[in-house]
Amino acid sequence: MADRLELQGRHGKSRVRVSRVWRRPAAAGGDTFVEWNVAVSIVSDCLPSYTSDDNSAIVATDSMKNTVYVKAKNCTEVVSMEEFAVILGRHFTSLYPQVSEATVTIVERPWERVAVDGKPHSHGFKLGVEKHSTEVIVKKSGNLLITSGIQGYSLLKTTQSGFENFVRDRYTLLPDTRERIVATEVTAWWRYPFEHISQIPSKPFCFTQRYQDVKKVLADTFFGPPDVGVYSPSVQNTLYLMAKEVLNRFPDISSVQLRMPNLHFLPVNLPSKGNPHLVKFADDVYLPTDEPHGTIEATVSRPKSKL
Repeated sequence: MADRLELQGRHGKSRVRVSRVWRRPAAAGGDTFVEWNVAVSIVSDCLPSYTSDDNSAIVATDSMKNTVYVKAKNCTEVVSMEEFAVILGRHFTSLYPQVSEATVTIVERPWERVAVDGKPHSHGFKLGVEKHSTEVIVKKSGNLLITSGIQGYSLLKTTQSGFENFVRDRYTLLPDTRERIVATEVTAWWRYPFEHISQIPSKPFCFTQRYQDVKKVLADTFFGPPDVGVYSPSVQNTLYLMAKEVLNRFPDISSVQLRMPNLHFLPVNLPSKGNPHLVKFADDVYLPTDEPHGTIEATVSRPKSKL
């Protein structure tokens, strides 16, 4: 281009908040309610808008915002947020000739159906904690990449955890232990194997159910059997076993990325000069702290085919 410079740009709209209700009678399961925070980013051939005053190829970000609401309205049947992201991505790459790629990111606020007297309420919901998220990249060719995940998934167990035989040098103060609290706030991303629009199953694939399935497997592997648990020699080992179990259980997931900060609960002792044993720690009183904290992360993937 002119000026012997290279220019690559993208633009979009972020923090588009949209809620959708699909109304059904109680006998059919009751209403379905979602709240999504949507971000759209497109790669577009509108370089003259950067280098001159020619805006003729720009898709206005306000138009992107309005599209989110229109497409939500057009979804007369319940859709997962992954499916909604694909709908948006296909729209932007097919309607506008100058758009070659669209990335749609959605974070779902965790509204959960309430139960009253043990019975699911037909139209009552409460706000949960951890958040479901997705990123979908759609190209004009129909190629796509679907990644889903969970954020803020807090897990803790009071025993069956240790950390020992690690590197020791003059900077090391941490003692070996086979008895400690282990706690983390899991951020997980998993990738689906669909590489083209045509590969998405014609029979509805329930991304929402798969999210619930993965969430359960992560927790079950972290905790172990309810009566005895499972020993964790390190957060690294527990992370790997969690990711491995997801891949073993779900052939429609090709890779798992986990980030697990090690949130600390430090044993409390309160000695004084007059009484060095004023309060003696006995595996019962701790100081919770997440600053600073260790950060452990890894990606576990299936081997790529040699064909």
